[in-house]
Order: sequence, then structure tokens, then C-alpha cells
Amino acid sequence: MSPIIMGGERFGERMNRRVGLIVGLLVVGGVLAASGAAPSAASQDEQSAQLAAAVQAAVSSGTMIHPDVIATDNKTCFACHARSGLTYELPSGDSVSAVIDENKWMASEHGQQDMACVQCHTGISEYPHEQATATDLRSFVVDESKVCVDCHEEQATRVADSVHAQARAAGNQNAATCSDCHDPHYAVNPPVSRTDVPATCRECHSGIYDLYEQSVHGEALTTGNPDVPTCTDCHGVHEIQGPDNSPFRLFSPKICESCHADKKLMSKYDISTEVFNTYVSDFHGTTVLLFEKYAPDQQTDKPVCVDCHGVHDIIPPNDPRSSVFEGNLLATCQRCHPDADANFPTAWLGHYEPDPHKWPLVYYVTLFYKILIPTVIGAMLLFVLLDVFGRIRRRRQHG
Repeated sequence: MSPIIMGGERFGERMNRRVGLIVGLLVVGGVLAASGAAPSAASQDEQSAQLAAAVQAAVSSGTMIHPDVIATDNKTCFACHARSGLTYELPSGDSVSAVIDENKWMASEHGQQDMACVQCHTGISEYPHEQATATDLRSFVVDESKVCVDCHEEQATRVADSVHAQARAAGNQNAATCSDCHDPHYAVNPPVSRTDVPATCRECHSGIYDLYEQSVHGEALTTGNPDVPTCTDCHGVHEIQGPDNSPFRLFSPKICESCHADKKLMSKYDISTEVFNTYVSDFHGTTVLLFEKYAPDQQTDKPVCVDCHGVHDIIPPNDPRSSVFEGNLLATCQRCHPDADANFPTAWLGHYEPDPHKWPLVYYVTLFYKILIPTVIGAMLLFVLLDVFGRIRRRRQHG
């Protein structure tokens, strides 16, 4: 049987905790006996229900509940916090909902691990609860998230290097913290499905989400296609990085490579896997690779994938709205090459290897040189070898 102490504030001041706990056991025993249920025969659910009724009676009468009692059973907390309309007022006038759905809590990762409410809410382990130190709603959320570090040290270490943590350190309290992405009372593992990830990010990045939703990636993901990248595939989960981090842009082609160099994945959508290989083999890509290898802490002025194709608003190249659509290509090139004329984009093969049907002139010229160069060099080597053997033979004949 779970114990509870019900006594006036004057009684709590005069009696020590040990004596108070014993008295509380007797009081709860009387409550349960009066209800006609024998404590020794009552099931766990019945005991919890009776405990909840006793707690509600104590709260209604304004009496104190001992911290030892609250720590024994989450039902003590649910006696109040499962009731609808329960709120907590902060000094700023902001209101915090204090309602917890018990069934959803039990189905959550924390509920499945039988965590006690007071493991996280250490400052409110008795009733009446202590006044929160936060003065407004945002400060309250940030303060409550700090307790996550106690159990999730590895994730907290990663978050410390993220753009969100850097923003908070710079004074931006609106930067995302743990509970903005993971509801601590209903968190599940994994947190959300891939298709739901953008909805979480949308809470703060609504403008970017609107662009992403209309892109080739976002349109596919929001209709249930899990093969396309979601926010965390490009930016990371806890160690979230973005364009303000210099290395992020420099190494961003590797993000694109993870999908566009995957032959099995690309074959499902009839997309060439030569896209990345043709990029790294041209002047732009080769320079970027050199920076990645020899100067990873510096930025390059050579274009990476997102400079031409867009970032969150990527559209298929055959769409007239695309920045790499044939009619828009000159304007895209002129971002870096302001003097480029109408013939400038024609030198670009569009990330495709030339073949007899696409770029046939380039294909046959390349084929010609692939045959000519080995033939010429081979013939020269053969001539040199024949000359050497001839000289050796003649020396032997005259020797």
C-alpha cells in the first residue's frame, strides 16, 4: 500500500519527517478502510486509485503532501496532473499547461522505463510545490530541458556543438532545446518517423519548410516516400550544422553523394549515378575536393551542388522553374561568371557522360582520342623497342 501524509502546515512544521510518515500511513489506512477495501487484498490498480483519491482530498483541503510520498508512485502526481484544465502561472503572466495524459505517458520511452516524475522534476518533490525560478514561458522550457543532460550525456555532448547551442550561447533563447523537439512526457524511440521530421523543424523554421515542401524532395517525403532526404539527413540530428558553419558548405557535396552515388537507390528513379562523378572530375569539383583534403577549415569560392541546384527549394532540372533548366542556366552561371554570354552554358554536359545519342560530337571526339593516343604511344614504344633490339643484335653480329 502506498503511504500518504495528510496534515496541516502547522503539524508539518512541528513533526519531523519520520514521525509524519508514520502518522500518514495510519491516516491513509483509515481512508482505505473507510472505503470498505482491505489494503492487503486490494489490487495494485485499486491501491493506486485509492491513493489518487486521497491525494485529491489532500490537495482540495490545502494540506501538505510529504516528498517521500510523492516519490513512491507516479499515481500521486497523476491524481492532479491527469485532470484537464490544470495550468501553472508564471510571473510574466504566461500560462503553462500542467496536464499529462497518463496513457500516453505509459506508452512513452520514459514511461516504459518506469521513470518517476521526480527524477526530472526534482524541485517539486512535495506539495505545495516550490515556485519555479523561470519568469516567462521560454525560460521555463529552457530550464526544464537542462535536466535531460543527466541521462542523455552523449546526445548533450553532440548538441553542444550544434548551431542551436551556439545560438543560445550567443543570447538567442528562442533557439531549439531538447523539449522543443522531444516532448519529455510522450517521447518515443525513434522520436518520429522520417516523414514527420520536417513537421518538427517547421515549428521554428516555417519559411524554410514552405520551400522544402514544394521541392522535389519535400513533395515526395510529405506524400510518404521515405527514399528522399529529410532535414536531419542533411543537417544532422543532435549535432545540427548549417550554412553558417564554414565546413558545412565545403563538405555539402558529400551529403548529395550519399544518395546520388547510390546505384541501387537511383535505379529506382532512373537517375544517373554519374552525377557526382562528373562533378568531381570537372574544374569546379576538383577544386572543391582539393580544399576538402588540404584546407578543410577554409571556404572555397567554387560552386558546390547547392549553389546551382538550390538548397531547400531543389526542383527537377526539366522543370521551367529550376535554376538549372536550360532556359535559366545562363543566369545561374552568371552568378559566378558575370561576363558569360549565351554560348557559355553550352559547354556544360549536364552531369552526364556523353554517348552516341546525347552529346554525340563530344562522345566521338573523346572516342577518337581514346584510340589515337594509345595507338600513337604504343607505336612509339614499339619503335623504340625494335630499335633497341636491332642495335643489340647488330653489336652481337660485329662482336
